[in-house]
Amino acid sequence: MSTAGLRPTSLADNARVVLKVGSSSLTRSDGGLDLNRIDIIAGLVAGLRRRGHDVVLVSSGAVAAGLIPLGMTGRPGELRLLQAAASVGQGHLVSRWQTAMSAYGVVTAQVLLTAQDVAVRSHYRTVRATFGALLSMGAVPIVNENDAVATAEFNLGDNDRLAALAAHLVTADVLVLLTDVDGVWTARPGTPGAKPVRYVGAPDELADVDVTGRASTLGTGGMRTKLQAATIACASGTAAVIASADDAPRLLGEREVPVDLGTWFAPTGPHRPSRRLWMAHASVPEGRIVIDAGAQRAITVGKKSLLLPGVTGVNGDFESGAVVELVGPAGVMARGICRYASGELEEDLRARRDGSADPLDHVAPVVHRDDLAELPRTAGERI
Repeated sequence: MSTAGLRPTSLADNARVVLKVGSSSLTRSDGGLDLNRIDIIAGLVAGLRRRGHDVVLVSSGAVAAGLIPLGMTGRPGELRLLQAAASVGQGHLVSRWQTAMSAYGVVTAQVLLTAQDVAVRSHYRTVRATFGALLSMGAVPIVNENDAVATAEFNLGDNDRLAALAAHLVTADVLVLLTDVDGVWTARPGTPGAKPVRYVGAPDELADVDVTGRASTLGTGGMRTKLQAATIACASGTAAVIASADDAPRLLGEREVPVDLGTWFAPTGPHRPSRRLWMAHASVPEGRIVIDAGAQRAITVGKKSLLLPGVTGVNGDFESGAVVELVGPAGVMARGICRYASGELEEDLRARRDGSADPLDHVAPVVHRDDLAELPRTAGERI
């Protein structure tokens, strides 16, 4: 594995930071909001702003903040009760952030997102513009999913993923994920021989790391979701840090960034156009196209379009112009905008099977290279 010596020792001048704080880091043992922690984070955000950094705060804790006012003793499992807790708690949560930030002269803005806001391309562009306006005027957006109206079938999943999407939306330089663990370890902390991983240069470096484990009782994520978020961010040119919220003052309080805290993930790709970011990580695929090994190699190594001969199967019912997943021998490897309807592809597959296909028919790419976004493999994920 790479050494911590490769980590940067300071944030770049004017770096744009997306900071995500998990529920476990914002709540007390009785489930109520930890106001002291909120004040500490608010002071750190103000410090980053004074040093010239734009900051977007992704804050969990809405459901947790609504439990005590509603007389609940724990996170409910029923969707309608979760939505009720979120409805009550979101107001409490943002009020606490606004009060804490205003003490440092920081203007805050509440931004509640739904899956629709990032899945629909026109909504996605609007949200980008809103973030751009807020940051240009010096405000700190406080972001959360609109849990009060989210459904089990159509939501953003967890705030780690939301933070990665927010990093895309604002073209962040660094994504900081604060949690209750000091970064990634080679095994669960406390396990004999377990060591912290301080620097990750590429996802393959965590191939032998065990990232299984449950989230806290008040949160929805875990180390796996944080690795997924870090991988998504890094593949699009944003560095990522997973660190303990207890270490936030040392990590973010000074210009120098300690190399002995948390896990730093180096960017593995360039900043990509927002259209490709949306396609890869925010769009909702309407179907799947199964491709052979040759087509997968042409896309990943040759950077080519997907052509009809490489298609071996179709799943789903979709029209031309739909976003689809491309599935190769190793699994889902890309998303793209398909130029054929599913029925047209199935008709061609039947014609090829019975030997009646005309090689001059349907010569246009199934998914053009300009309409294709490869998906990064998650750090620590085993193929």
